[in-house]
Amino acid sequence: MEKREMKGSGVWVVLVLFVLVEWVVSKKGGDDDGVKIWPMPASVSYGHKNVYMSKDFQLKTEGTNYNDASSILKDGFFRFLDVVKLAHVVDGDFSKFDASTILQGLNVVILSQNDELQYGVDESYKLSVPYPQNPAFAHLEAQTVYGALHGLQTFSQLCNFNFSSRVVEVYKTPWTITDQPRFSFRGLLIDTSRHYQPLPVIKKVIDSMAYAKLNVLHWHIVDTQSFPLEIPSYPKLWDGAYSIQERYTVADAAEIVRQVIYLLYAQTRGINVLAELDVPGHALSWGIGYPFLWPSKDCQQPLDVSNEFSFKVIDGILSDFSKIFKFKFVHLGGDEVNTTCSVPGLGEGNRLGAGRGCWTLTPRVSKWLKKHGMNESEAYQYFVLRAQEIALSHGYEIVNWEETFNDFGDKLNPKTVVHNWLGGGVAEKVVAAGLRCIVSNQDKWYLDHLDALWPDFYMNEPLTNITNPKQQKLVIGGEVCMWGETVDASDIEQTIWPRAAAAAERLWTPYDNLAKDPRQVFGRLKHFRCLLNKRGVAAAPLTGLGRSAPMEPGSCYSQ
Repeated sequence: MEKREMKGSGVWVVLVLFVLVEWVVSKKGGDDDGVKIWPMPASVSYGHKNVYMSKDFQLKTEGTNYNDASSILKDGFFRFLDVVKLAHVVDGDFSKFDASTILQGLNVVILSQNDELQYGVDESYKLSVPYPQNPAFAHLEAQTVYGALHGLQTFSQLCNFNFSSRVVEVYKTPWTITDQPRFSFRGLLIDTSRHYQPLPVIKKVIDSMAYAKLNVLHWHIVDTQSFPLEIPSYPKLWDGAYSIQERYTVADAAEIVRQVIYLLYAQTRGINVLAELDVPGHALSWGIGYPFLWPSKDCQQPLDVSNEFSFKVIDGILSDFSKIFKFKFVHLGGDEVNTTCSVPGLGEGNRLGAGRGCWTLTPRVSKWLKKHGMNESEAYQYFVLRAQEIALSHGYEIVNWEETFNDFGDKLNPKTVVHNWLGGGVAEKVVAAGLRCIVSNQDKWYLDHLDALWPDFYMNEPLTNITNPKQQKLVIGGEVCMWGETVDASDIEQTIWPRAAAAAERLWTPYDNLAKDPRQVFGRLKHFRCLLNKRGVAAAPLTGLGRSAPMEPGSCYSQ
């Protein structure tokens, strides 16, 4: 996907003005109602009393229908305890506190026995701290365990380590919070082809996503530059990795999604993994192990439309995917298959180089096109639709980048979700055609565009100009995209955060509860950014371009 260039001095003028406004707002306290939760819940009420978590704060499940056979709730509760303590030693003298101010634990009631994680799962919850019928315990009720995990994330933001008493306190009780997401698909894309991301880094990204209630990791695994994933059906494909040390085994991928012996990583955090196999373009690296996938040695992408082997390999990859990636959707790309000639090296810095010219310039492929009465555009459509049929045969529904809709939208399978990225106005056309849509317009939600500031992320509305309620439901959500040309393990976190959090509130919080001016949430987002830092997430300051460093010595809360 083609990048936008920085707009020079104009960007800096806007940035300086915005920093000055932010400074004024921060001095006034910004949003000063005392609620520091991010993203903002649907309904919140609170009081003015602080209570203190017992040193032996316990989990109870009286009245629940959920047996937690996979330990999803139990593990989530232990993570909750870890993040509220923030590695501090809780060694305060509880005998100095009034017994009525000691919170003994949390009772969690989950109504559903099912813990299958899938698109559209009920993520609602109700949290009471403390619970009026049992003041010694907080109470969390959810339809599913995944709603309960979100409730734990919210509860964790009500807690602080008190450096005077050396205990964890819960401020402004009693709290009553009723909450559910606005959109069912709230995604973050990471790209492991342009730079390899080690497994611990991917796991940290998943942890940080859960803090902001994002729920889909879009894993753009392979591309022109490298093919790092093991594919048992075609074991030479990962010959296209940068090196033998920069690869993911099948077991690695399975651990990201679901660890061996039913223990889970992404699933235990309520996060689906959307795997992407971008075809027919962006596939030069496939031919390192299987050169027959190239139209020719000198014209190496898109994949050879005339060769049945291309479709056999796609079928084998998706068959292997289906054993690992259980999300109902698979992403088949389909973008940037333009009409220019692809040659080795073209576009390696900007994701281009997927031209259909290779098909007409290769005599064997050109002959096939003439035999089947197709021009380049028709062959592109044929390839995308055939790949869709293969994915459907493996039980997937399909996501494709918007070019497929722009070029031949009426031919796409009805189960297609169109992924908008080129700009505004696409989503309304997609839903008017009766298809579903994911919004990621690059001018607002591309994290590699460092000149896209956090207010841009916050104010980007997926339902712009879509007023028909039936069509609004076809916008299943949105996604921020961390393309990998300029990020590796050294800088991915500070490029994602806190701008991704600004989009996360847009996708979670009811529309009527969203701020109409981003300055109104500056103080609360600043607080969340500092909370991410405390939890070990390298989130950058709000004042500056994406991935900016602190300007000067000072408190986290002043940056």
